[in-house]
Amino acid sequence: MSLHARYPALADLRARARTRIPRFVWEYLDSGTGVEATKTRNRLMLDRVMLSPSILHGEFTPEIGTTLFGHDHALPVGIAPVGMSGMVWPDAERLLARAATATGIPYTLSTVATTRPEDVAPHLNGQGWFQMYPPRDPNIRADMLKRARDAGFSVLVMTVDVPVGSRRERQVRSGLTTPPRLTPRLMAQVARCPAWGLGMARMGMPRMRLIDDYAGQTKGLPSNKHAGYLLRTSPDWDYLRWLREAWDGPLVVKGVLRADDAARIEAEGADAVWISNHAGRQFDAAPATIEALPSIRAATSLPLILDGGVEGGLDILRAIALGADFVMMGRAWHYALGALGERGPAHFADILAEDLRANMGQLGTRRLADVRDRLLPSG
Repeated sequence: MSLHARYPALADLRARARTRIPRFVWEYLDSGTGVEATKTRNRLMLDRVMLSPSILHGEFTPEIGTTLFGHDHALPVGIAPVGMSGMVWPDAERLLARAATATGIPYTLSTVATTRPEDVAPHLNGQGWFQMYPPRDPNIRADMLKRARDAGFSVLVMTVDVPVGSRRERQVRSGLTTPPRLTPRLMAQVARCPAWGLGMARMGMPRMRLIDDYAGQTKGLPSNKHAGYLLRTSPDWDYLRWLREAWDGPLVVKGVLRADDAARIEAEGADAVWISNHAGRQFDAAPATIEALPSIRAATSLPLILDGGVEGGLDILRAIALGADFVMMGRAWHYALGALGERGPAHFADILAEDLRANMGQLGTRRLADVRDRLLPSG
């Protein structure tokens, strides 16, 4: 039986991943904060976006590729940064980087990944993005940028929606620390997930290796107040100006939900706005990203990137219809890894491509931009 027959949708990958990842890791990956209202809202508001199919367009093959920052991408979607990615699945960062390169989409490495930029970049063919949690110390800040640039990362992503740590109650209840401390309770969970356990035995327990280079070896911190918090600050507009001067490539500001902020980001010289509510992991009264998209589109001419609740090709088209230029997904690629290991990301990319083509065929749209003509007014 083919992978498409067994796992035709993200929901199938998610269900299998849940059985192959220890519960404390699953809670880290899958949880939001508070009662997870923002996480739920992301999904609910996407479902409210209606598109109107058009008929009698004959046979055609939809064009599902796009261009961003001068690079052609096979799909209008990339891999968003996920902290401690290598804890979700052994060697996740390199596996995802290779899959992104093979697919022709961007991969974004987190500051708090378990693999250093120098070790991931060789798998990215010069099209990697580096996500930065703003370090407080200017020397660390400058050195981190230099390492990312020298490693070959072409796009810098400044995350601005984590001014303070969130509570992430599900994550805390799981007993996870950073780095993981395998108590008898957690070891029992690992024993039920042999593929994960054997992979971690080969790779070693995951650590935030880039952070450790600056903070030293840290032990036993709560997973919602990890070692990265020891280094970073809550940035302001002066910080953004400094970063714009220090980075000579495309600069993306991630974590934007307000139109006035987006307009000012454009005025400060950034190259794109990333609309994100941190997948519901930071603030539980935030609007869904798809809700925030129209007003932000009206406020700026910059390219708009969106994440939050996206599960397939139809959701990507919904975002494009409302004005997004590109979509990012984080959890989804890790569900694919958890479900199928190294084969998972390539299979999920195929799911997205097939879903995009099927829905564009239904809509009668040959190009992604034409989807905007199929948007039905809300209300």
